[in-house]
Amino acid sequence: MTNFKFAGVDTVYLANKYKTPLYVMSENMILDRINEIKTNFLEKYENTEVFYASKAFLTKEMARIIKSEKLGIDVVSGGELYTVMQVDFPPEKIIFHGNNKTEEELEKAIKYGVGRIIVDNLYELSLLNNITQRYNKKINVLFRVTPGVDSNTHKYIQTGQIDSKFGIPLSQGIIFEAIENALKSTYIGLLGFHFHIGSQIFDKENYIKAIKNVVNLMAEAKNRFGFITKELNIGGGYGIKYIDKEERKPISYYTDAFMEEIEESCNDYGLERPKVIIEPGRWIVGEAGITLYTIGAIKEIPGVRIYASVDGGMTDNPRPSLYQAEYKGIIANKADKEPSETVTIAGKCCESGDILIWNLKVPPIESGDILAVLSTGAYNYSMASNYNKIPKPAVVMIKDGVDRLIVKRESYEDMIKNEL
Repeated sequence: MTNFKFAGVDTVYLANKYKTPLYVMSENMILDRINEIKTNFLEKYENTEVFYASKAFLTKEMARIIKSEKLGIDVVSGGELYTVMQVDFPPEKIIFHGNNKTEEELEKAIKYGVGRIIVDNLYELSLLNNITQRYNKKINVLFRVTPGVDSNTHKYIQTGQIDSKFGIPLSQGIIFEAIENALKSTYIGLLGFHFHIGSQIFDKENYIKAIKNVVNLMAEAKNRFGFITKELNIGGGYGIKYIDKEERKPISYYTDAFMEEIEESCNDYGLERPKVIIEPGRWIVGEAGITLYTIGAIKEIPGVRIYASVDGGMTDNPRPSLYQAEYKGIIANKADKEPSETVTIAGKCCESGDILIWNLKVPPIESGDILAVLSTGAYNYSMASNYNKIPKPAVVMIKDGVDRLIVKRESYEDMIKNEL
């Protein structure tokens, strides 16, 4: 009987060694994605930069990998900033995002000397101006704008439309108030603009629409204020393969189109092309991770459905419940067996909605089988919770066929250590 291998390692061996549920990441796959970006974007186009969107998957070890590859990193909270600080990540290579950064978080970012803060609204601009004056320290910023573009993805991960909690809308003149206020400030250095239209996006057309709108803003900012945009950050959101009908596109599918449109639009307005920044996250780590579970209870409702329950669920992967996300699964210890039945993979939480995979075709399934769920490298570990007081899984990284623990399994004691 053949077991399923991931990154050259027997997954049943990993499940036995580290127990389940277990997150497994492939460093080689991560590096392959990074090298593809370097070859097809950084080396192909001058005056470009890449920042890894750490919200997709962040541990100290992941931050070390990004640091060693000399990419930048973007963070969205004081906790993410603290994590990357623990590995002495170069502060000038950090971008700080977020729609409601606290005064404490902004102070921490300014003290550490982060390279850029993405200002999301007028309130934050005022708060940042006060803090920089207090510390007598200049900070570089970009304004996050909502370009008024809808993306073809789940509504919870659309971010570029006018009605969004993120960013300054282009359509109502608020952005010009923000630009004027920033240019008047002694300590705020306005570099340019940022937008992000959503996540898990497979087409480039809506990116192109957004670029056109933001380059138009660049031209208007020059006409009104004499402001020359030095940086244009077009975010991330590039789709990956979760199920068979999806296919991850090469990074050049997006970046070649971006650069062509930026060059053309800038030429049309007589503008010099600014530095172009992208922020891939899921595209780098999503397919580089799997999650291993052990099958427990199997419940057959004759003529209706077979439920196979696993020792994890929405606590380690809330995306199916939150976004109706779909995943592909393999019975790892029966990888060479033909599927002969259809089961629904249920989690162990006290929620009817805790279903990981509906209608998965599998070989004859038994309690004790190991289930491998694919493409869980992004937004699984980072969104994990302790609902029902369930400990978070361990994380294992594989490189060149060698496995190593990078996050310990949480214990019951860990979960209650801050409770009084």
